[in-house]
Amino acid sequence: MRESAFKNKLIRQIQVDPGQRVLDLGCGTGTLTLLLKQAYPKAEVTGLDIDPNVLRIAEKKAENIGIDIKFNQGMSFELPYPDHSFDRVITSLMFHHLTLENKLRTLNEAFRILKPQGELHIADWGKAQNGLMRIAFLSIQLLDGFKTTSDNVNGLIPQVIDKSGFVEIKETDRFMTLYGTLSLYKAKKIN
Repeated sequence: MRESAFKNKLIRQIQVDPGQRVLDLGCGTGTLTLLLKQAYPKAEVTGLDIDPNVLRIAEKKAENIGIDIKFNQGMSFELPYPDHSFDRVITSLMFHHLTLENKLRTLNEAFRILKPQGELHIADWGKAQNGLMRIAFLSIQLLDGFKTTSDNVNGLIPQVIDKSGFVEIKETDRFMTLYGTLSLYKAKKIN
């Protein structure tokens, strides 16, 4: 799936300064969270996921390599953080699991917890680049459901992000994979 290529590109894209706070939203077993902390050791990196079992795996991975990362349990559309508490929110392969309503709720929460000038970075399935990529994405849709994935494959993620108050929304890169087109997005919170 070219995971290392798109995750490394995403990590380079976010440009975190020392002391800044980063939230990996839907962190799963913490692979991206750990890579973020290794790339930006002077940043405060937090991972959040709803599944306590994957969080235990993430905590164990961090402990095994001696990296101090906070992992919290919570839902993406009810974030347990105060307003303006993060400089960056990053998420990888989580958005296609959410209904349109929950995508919007999640984006509203990301906007709320970001500081002014904060940035949102998303890696997820995007608009199919060609017929082959559209056919490849059917396997994801069959697995995860058409209701949650149709916004992605139809290229609507930038419009959904726009509804939450973000500006400077752009697709920054695309990757053809065995499962379809994977897109990277970036957006900014001004106030």
